[in-house]
Amino acid sequence: MTPKILKTTALTAGVLALAAPAMAQELRFMCSTDGNECEVYEDILTRFEAANPGVDVVVDVVPYQAILENLPVQLAAGNGPDLAKVTDLGGLNEYYLDLAPHVDRGYWEESFGDFLTWYRGGDGDEGIYGLHTQLTITGPFVNATLFEQAGVEMPGDGATWEDWAAAARQVAEATGTPFPMAIDRSGHRVAGPAISYGAALNGPDGPTLSDDGFTAFVEQFVAWHEDGTMARDVWAGQGGATYQDGAQEFINGELVFLYSGSWQIGRMEESVGDFFDWQVVDSPCGPAGACSGVPGGSGIVGFNDTEHPELVAALIDFLADEEVYAEATARTRNLPAHLGVASAGVDYEGVSEGAAGALNGFAAALPDVDPAAFWYQGYAGNRAMFGITVERVSQAIVGELTVDEAVARMEEDLAAAMAESQ
Repeated sequence: MTPKILKTTALTAGVLALAAPAMAQELRFMCSTDGNECEVYEDILTRFEAANPGVDVVVDVVPYQAILENLPVQLAAGNGPDLAKVTDLGGLNEYYLDLAPHVDRGYWEESFGDFLTWYRGGDGDEGIYGLHTQLTITGPFVNATLFEQAGVEMPGDGATWEDWAAAARQVAEATGTPFPMAIDRSGHRVAGPAISYGAALNGPDGPTLSDDGFTAFVEQFVAWHEDGTMARDVWAGQGGATYQDGAQEFINGELVFLYSGSWQIGRMEESVGDFFDWQVVDSPCGPAGACSGVPGGSGIVGFNDTEHPELVAALIDFLADEEVYAEATARTRNLPAHLGVASAGVDYEGVSEGAAGALNGFAAALPDVDPAAFWYQGYAGNRAMFGITVERVSQAIVGELTVDEAVARMEEDLAAAMAESQ
């Protein structure tokens, strides 16, 4: 146990001394997972409980949709959990517990740097609200076996979206594979390709989904659905802003190229097995010259309605310890947002050579993230922009709206959402 954990434990002991000795203090931790995150945290937190008799951390594992839809309602009603693993990082800021009075600010700022800004409420807010536990970046998975069977060479460094679309179509035709390409049905997922086509996302007049670059990408994306390049059901098979990924089609060997993200590595390794060889490649470039994915991920936050603010802060501070954070990152097979852990490198546990290569591939893409992508992830209103994108682009894909009509509706929707939030 490191000195920092000892200090944290001492703080927690001081908190517990204020309570009745026989009274257990229960903390509810709402958690969703792409792989084994909740399981790993539940295991690691048994050490926190052992060091703090009387503390019981209950990990409530819920579907991701519950984090997106149910948690905000619970928080608004004042009956949310003590802490949770969230992805709407800045959007829920009004409910966050500020950890700054309870933790070593210097350690947190040195260890997590700009990632702390993703959880803040805007300019001038210097609170410490969240521990970014699962750094992700969007990018492509490719079925290398299909390329080999088709005798088609994969596009190399600097390849464009058009290059990959042409290659994926050629492979699909040669191998009888149903779908050349897919991009997850997510506003977050299409942001990287849109940036590569010139989308600013934050223009001179503020956030935008209707500039020339964004429009150019939507036109191309819709055209790819019309000519069969994109797996149509990923976007056209759902309504509203519902999330849908294309991972199952890829796992089934029905898809040549999937644009998703680093959080899928564990699922690919477990589900694909020896069925075929897959690999991660660089994000394709676009007409604007950018070749960027979008960073993101999830983090653990406490909520200001908790009856145990110091204890919640102590728990999150425990997980922020460099050794504990490194262990959790290795066991969950995620990219580290802790700068010290990233610098030292992560010894991932039990991963195959392919998965290790994929993790390193995604990590290598982080320095190429476009500033617009980093801004978008930290923008508190991004959740509304994601939803607007999915709903209106889907309508263009199924023919309910033309591309111009869809872009105009996105502009109107965003203006209404911003007016409402203000």
